Amino acid sequence: MAVLPCTKVTAADAEITTIPKQPNIVLLFVDDYGWADMGCRNPVFETPNIDQLVHEGLDFRQAYIACPTCSPSRGTLLTGKHPVRLDLVRHIPTGPKHADFDKFGRTETEFNWLETDPAQFPCRNWLPLEETTYAEALGELGYYNQFIGKWHLGHEEYHPVKQGFDEQIGTSNWGHPKSYHPPYFVNSDVLVDEKERYLTDKLTDESVQFIKSYDKAKPFMLSLWYYTVHGPHDGREDLVKHFQAKGLTGPYAHYAAMVKALDESVGRVRDAIKAKGIENDTIVILLSDQGGAFDNPPFHGGKKVDTLYEGGARVPFVFHWPGITKTGSENNSIVQSTDLFPTLLEIAGGDPSKYKDLDGVSLVSTIRNNSTLARDEPIFGYRAYEDLYASVRLGDWKLLAYRSGTVKLYNIANDIGEQRDLSETHPEKTREFVQKLAAWERKMNVQKYSGIQ
Repeated sequence: MAVLPCTKVTAADAEITTIPKQPNIVLLFVDDYGWADMGCRNPVFETPNIDQLVHEGLDFRQAYIACPTCSPSRGTLLTGKHPVRLDLVRHIPTGPKHADFDKFGRTETEFNWLETDPAQFPCRNWLPLEETTYAEALGELGYYNQFIGKWHLGHEEYHPVKQGFDEQIGTSNWGHPKSYHPPYFVNSDVLVDEKERYLTDKLTDESVQFIKSYDKAKPFMLSLWYYTVHGPHDGREDLVKHFQAKGLTGPYAHYAAMVKALDESVGRVRDAIKAKGIENDTIVILLSDQGGAFDNPPFHGGKKVDTLYEGGARVPFVFHWPGITKTGSENNSIVQSTDLFPTLLEIAGGDPSKYKDLDGVSLVSTIRNNSTLARDEPIFGYRAYEDLYASVRLGDWKLLAYRSGTVKLYNIANDIGEQRDLSETHPEKTREFVQKLAAWERKMNVQKYSGIQ
């Protein structure tokens, strides 16, 4: 299926003469939201508000998650450090079926191992408090930090309010709800008083109320980290019926309904910003933590299978900065979730170079000029679940590496679906990328887990 850009020709943007030195920032971080799961890329979905945000902002069309899965993606977003550097290469396995966790999703055991991981890479059960988060960094620059929604980076001792956020709402110890209809969580008092509202709507209510009532003489950053569209695929009843009437069935009807509820949320948050009169002073960012659980056209792979292929690792990333980004803008620079921390810091007036071991670069200049980011070094994807464990992307080329020693090479510019392995026909390029991966693994001190020779 052909996927079209979410842009169109319009009149010139209205002039915004005053751009605040410290704009408000709203980060909409969606769980398992596929790159193509919006109406302007796939007509199955109904997302007029997301389509409008993409159209009005800068659409990064080659944006990647460093480790496409729940906890690592969040750790990197907060710190600007690659998940490998954080020893956070899998999701945190909360729940009583995991021996080290109690029924409330708490543990005193620092690391977990996964039986099916060929490398037996130890993974942390929380983000250490010693790590500097964007909330802490922005707080030092005068920002108020509000967190709403999914955390999945440790239990109460490591929750957002322990990591630089001024307030948290709707934050549980769980990686996903039991249901999107109340009661949402097992063995938890989070939002336990809510009896009716769909979870996405409830978190949106809280976000809208925060924006509406905010009265502090300082800029804010609102981090709305959705539980949706992660399973269970449990759509709002009216929206499920809507998509069933259009011919969708089973979990996919629920998924389309969840996407539509997400879209309504995005619209409500943007409406609240406008009603507050701060639309010209507020940046809105939309990002997903990994590819979708269903089909991800035009890519191969996704959340459950071949996750480091484009379908699992490439994600929506939209940046709307009033007075800076231009309507209908696209950018094909290769960018990664590691870049968000230094970008936020520079926007807020900070100096990213003050922070040690950042693995990303600031995108501020790229966003301001809609220019091509010149990356001399590759971006690396990494997971510790199965045989496929690493990716190397530089220019048009991408290498995939397996614990068993297999490597595959693709030219993404010519083969967006990653169907033609060129490792044997381009041996020099393959060796070059293998060497880059080996050097990076040594830098990260994880060479003992390597699958390459």
